[in-house]
Amino acid sequence: TSCLVERESQDSQSLMFDLTGIESMDQCRHTLEQHNWNIEAAVQDRLNEQEGVPSVFNPPPSRPLQVNTADHRIYSYVVSRPQPRGLLGWGYYLIMLPFRFTYYTLLDIFRFALRFIRPDPRSRVTDPVGDIVSFIHMFEEKFGRIHPVFYQGTYSQALNDAKRELRFLLVYLHGDDHQDTDEFCRNTLCAPEVIALINTRMLFWACSTNKPEGYRVSQALRENTYPFLAMIMLKDRRMTVVGRLEGLIQPDDLINQLTFIMDANQTYLVSERLEREERNQTQVLRQQQDEAYLASLRADQEKDRKKKEEREKKKRKEEEVQQQKLAEERRRRTLQEEKERKSECLPPEPHPDDPESVKIVFKMPNDSRVERRFHFTQSLAVIHDFLFSLKESPEKFQIEANFPRRVLPCLPTEEWPNPPTLQEAGLSHTEVLFVQDLTDD
Repeated sequence: TSCLVERESQDSQSLMFDLTGIESMDQCRHTLEQHNWNIEAAVQDRLNEQEGVPSVFNPPPSRPLQVNTADHRIYSYVVSRPQPRGLLGWGYYLIMLPFRFTYYTLLDIFRFALRFIRPDPRSRVTDPVGDIVSFIHMFEEKFGRIHPVFYQGTYSQALNDAKRELRFLLVYLHGDDHQDTDEFCRNTLCAPEVIALINTRMLFWACSTNKPEGYRVSQALRENTYPFLAMIMLKDRRMTVVGRLEGLIQPDDLINQLTFIMDANQTYLVSERLEREERNQTQVLRQQQDEAYLASLRADQEKDRKKKEEREKKKRKEEEVQQQKLAEERRRRTLQEEKERKSECLPPEPHPDDPESVKIVFKMPNDSRVERRFHFTQSLAVIHDFLFSLKESPEKFQIEANFPRRVLPCLPTEEWPNPPTLQEAGLSHTEVLFVQDLTDD
């Protein structure tokens, strides 16, 4: 048997783990133990916590439920039991009086003594939703399915919904052991006209005081007798009891009393509804103003961003132009220094009477002419250096001969690692060479 119980507990922990996603199996076991191994209650409690909804399975708070019951303006209506009629009625009443007194006295003494031996199980609320559902099933089995629509949730949830929806909340505490309970439920609470009024004008929450949830509400509302009804509504921004109905009340009387309570307090709901609408409108207006401000702020930020980008772009462009100017200036200075160095390194021009001299006329790209003598034994590189040192010469150029038309290899190449001499290049004593500008290429 112990193995079977252990196996069932392991299955429950695994199912709890799968349904809730709790990472630790020990935590699953602890949660199940808190809920007396009621897996439905444990799962519902865990899901409520994950969704941010207050848990309905937590232990009861140390202080009473936050409903204002101290208002001296509460309307109270108590129906006394009918007095005996006639000699026979009074005789029966007097005969049963000592027995009834003895029975209820002994019952109260027994209950009082039992509290010292075993704490009242109703003082610990572990499954408030289960208490409500259990009471509804019991009510329908005993009195039928034709009844006002029960609120299927905890008392706290009913209060929150009534507050949010600005509706009246009618609370019914069911005393199972009271002699008038059955007659009230069957003849008054299930009357068609009562059902119509409750279903159309208010929320209806009910529970047995034998259930922990009902007992907890009973401790908060402090009823004197049964059947007990309390009308609760939002008044002065607090959930307040505005009407108490106690005793065996008849259908027509109940309708009249509920209608009177609602009519007397309707102005509070209307005022609260207007204030809430005004707050909502103010909130909407403030939200619209905030959105307009944020939109304007974003537009200003976007303008500032674009202006900043334009300034940065302009600055970068100016810096690029400046850098280009500096680079161009450095290039020109370097080029000029190179021209001067080449000019200084040129060999002296041969004498016109020197038989080994060559007279060369250069036609520059700007149609100007430059004339100079070179020695046959000098390299074509000397010709290139001479032209390069001239101010009017382009930065890059090549030298061409006309007869036959060819490009003179003045600079080292793979084909001519060492440029040939003027004689090796086949130049005569007098030559006309053309300088072709290659700078653009």
